[in-house]
Amino acid sequence: MEQEMIFIAILGMLAVTYVPRALPVLLLSSKKLPQVVVAWLSYVPVAVLAAMLFPALLIPEGQAGGQQIDLGLDNLFLWAAVPTLLVVWKQRSFFGAVIVGMIVVAVARLVLGG
Repeated sequence: MEQEMIFIAILGMLAVTYVPRALPVLLLSSKKLPQVVVAWLSYVPVAVLAAMLFPALLIPEGQAGGQQIDLGLDNLFLWAAVPTLLVVWKQRSFFGAVIVGMIVVAVARLVLGG
């Protein structure tokens, strides 16, 4: 019985994950979207990334309940994000941004002893 429940749960999770993604593709694949909608949809990945990234940069671990924004010098990841974002903005290079971010964090930890 337990195996059947696990299998049913997996099928349920599959349905609620797959259906919302597949329906728009199936329904809209043969239609031409207005340019305004296409332009609006182009901002969705950036907005989602920002919504996931900024809380992690601005609210340190363990303080999520208090919602205290940390702009101090001890917030290493926030300050490492600044040159990383500059690389993304100027070079448009994901690989370059990852390398710069890793180097800045490593050097800061080496210098600051963190």
